[in-house]
Amino acid sequence: MTDGTPPEESGGSDGTEREVAGAGDARLSHRRERLARFLDREGLDAVWVGKPNSFSWLTGGSNVVDRDADVGVAAAGYVRSTGLVVVTNNIEAGRLVDEEVPAAFEVESVPWYESSLASAVADATPGDGAADFDVPGLDRLNASRLRRPLSPDDVERYRELGREVAAALERVAVEVHPDDTEREVATGLRVALATREIEAPVVLVGGAERAQSYRHYTPSRAELGSYALLSVTAERGGRYASATRTVAFDGAPEWLAERHHAAMRVEATALEATRDAAGGGGDAGDVFDAIADAYDDLGEPGEWQNHHQGGAAGFAGREWIATPGGDERVDAPMAYAYNPTVRGAKSEDTALITDDGVEVLTRTDGWPTRSVSSCDGEFTIERHAVQRLGGE
Repeated sequence: MTDGTPPEESGGSDGTEREVAGAGDARLSHRRERLARFLDREGLDAVWVGKPNSFSWLTGGSNVVDRDADVGVAAAGYVRSTGLVVVTNNIEAGRLVDEEVPAAFEVESVPWYESSLASAVADATPGDGAADFDVPGLDRLNASRLRRPLSPDDVERYRELGREVAAALERVAVEVHPDDTEREVATGLRVALATREIEAPVVLVGGAERAQSYRHYTPSRAELGSYALLSVTAERGGRYASATRTVAFDGAPEWLAERHHAAMRVEATALEATRDAAGGGGDAGDVFDAIADAYDDLGEPGEWQNHHQGGAAGFAGREWIATPGGDERVDAPMAYAYNPTVRGAKSEDTALITDDGVEVLTRTDGWPTRSVSSCDGEFTIERHAVQRLGGE
């Protein structure tokens, strides 16, 4: 598999999900430069992306028709000899030109009954190439490295997405009641996100009983009971943001605030370690070590074994997850979403790490927060606290 790690670069500018006149020039210039460096380094003539998140990263549009499909209905590429190109079939070509793909891309189509997308991409590749899906004769590409770090306009789009994801999540969270079912609340979350043109690939709602039993509390018919965790991973324009909010009613367990505070401190420690790793050439394994040590310091040794702790976000829900010995590079500017859990409690938001520090993206200033320190006490950040609501 070809590693999509780009050579060192000074950054660039990204653009919009759908281009308007002139708005995509800087974004596409950034993408061209990154892809050209990749081709030079790997000695290739073309690079192609057909998976939806990478297609959005390159084009700003969508190639999705069937949401269950791993690869979309079109592949976008950069060919050394001709530039930006999209390959698809005759069913999709007109719509992609009109609604999804910037004018800078040449759109090539083949009859749907004569060629598969993979064969069409192979035919459109002069010489050696790589793709993020199986194409005859081409290397397999790990496109995640191409998508990192974020460009300046990626950052601005992320700020918009983070605010809107948090607003949708919190709007629903403050209206729930103990006798609401997890599925009813999950439906409300999907609707609240959809009204903001945000997809919801992950929606988890755990009431008091199931949140203590499972780390991935997929919604059921169970009522919320005395407290609830509402978690989402949401996507728009290929970018992903994750967040969790905790609500408590009359009769909530006395330990909830304490365990939630412990989870917040683990998260603060993870963000501190990520900031330090980004500035000092560290890797995902360094971040994981700090997380594991934080659980030990808080009297919860081994708790990390019960759930993954999150990691880099971006054009995937997690571009990488912090694991023991993980060697993924920690980039900046980049989005990160950590999700530590402590026996029925969870803290999670998406934050931006830059050379200037840490900025929580999924926030509205409308939810109660608490100033929380990392386990070494050298880093402090506002985290979302448990929201106390009235019962029935």
